[in-house]
Amino acid sequence: MPTPAPRLKILFLCTGNSCRSQMAEGWARHLQGGGIEPFSAGLERHGLNPHAVQVMAEAGVDLRGQRSKTVAELGPIRFDYVVTVCGHAQEHCPVFPGNAKVIHAGFDDPPKLSAGLPDGEAKLAIYRRVRDEIRAFIETLPGHLTAAGGPPPTHFT
Repeated sequence: MPTPAPRLKILFLCTGNSCRSQMAEGWARHLQGGGIEPFSAGLERHGLNPHAVQVMAEAGVDLRGQRSKTVAELGPIRFDYVVTVCGHAQEHCPVFPGNAKVIHAGFDDPPKLSAGLPDGEAKLAIYRRVRDEIRAFIETLPGHLTAAGGPPPTHFT
């Protein structure tokens, strides 16, 4: 029996690991199957955003098993790729051991855009839009990795 190809380790990095990076990790796990091993972390830890959890559940992705964490809490994992999902994380991206390739895919910040709105459909519409934009990115992730100078990912589902 042939040895399975090693899974790519991909970190989705954001400022607080509460919303966008959590959504990206959830979508990657949901859409890319066993081809990658997704992680998410923040430069800080802000807790899991309940609106992010809600809109992802609407799309059939359960984030409740994930938790907000910092890069330091992940330990000495050697990532193949680091995807920054916000400008602050891109500007302050730490150096990772090994040959991790860093890709930036910026998305709007739902908590910031919806600040001051009452809970309800107007607020959730912002989260849903960003959720769907992140899904579209994850669906085309193999192409983004190749464009970043990595080898063509051949073991995505």
